[in-house]
Amino acid sequence: MHTPDPSAGEKGIPAVPLPAAAGGLADAGILQELDELLPLVDSGILEDLEEQLDGAELALRFARDYAAMWDQRYSRLALAVENQDRASALDAIISLRITSAMVGGLRLARLAEMLETVIRQGDFGQGQAMMERVAEHGDRTVSELQANYILKNE
Repeated sequence: MHTPDPSAGEKGIPAVPLPAAAGGLADAGILQELDELLPLVDSGILEDLEEQLDGAELALRFARDYAAMWDQRYSRLALAVENQDRASALDAIISLRITSAMVGGLRLARLAEMLETVIRQGDFGQGQAMMERVAEHGDRTVSELQANYILKNE
C-alpha cells in the first residue's frame, strides 16, 4: 500500500508552501516550485485506488472517465472563472481537485487547491491568470495518465 508523504497537506496532497498574499499565487517562482516538487501522476496513488476498489477494473474505469471528462471539466471551470461566478467556480475547482488527487494527479490537484484559495478570496483576476497553467497541467496529466496507466492496463 502507498504510504502518504509525511509532508502532505490536509487534503493528502504534498504541501508546497503558499505565499502569504493571493497576488503571489500565479508567480512563476511558486509555480516552478510546484512543478519541481510534485509529479504529474503518482502511480502509488493509482495502486492504492486499485486496492481500495478490490482490483484494477474499477480504478481503470475511473481513470478513463477522468480523462474523458477533462475537457468538459476544464470548460466548466474556465467559464465560471471568466464570469466571476464564485459558486460555480468553487464547485468546479473542488471537483477537479478531488478527482485529480484520486487518480494521482498531484500537481494538478495542488494547483487546483491554490486556485480554490484565490477564488475563495474573490480574486478572479488572479484566477484567470492561473487558468492557462490549469489547462497545461490538465492536458499533461491526462496524457500521462493515458500513456502510463490506462493504455498499459487495458
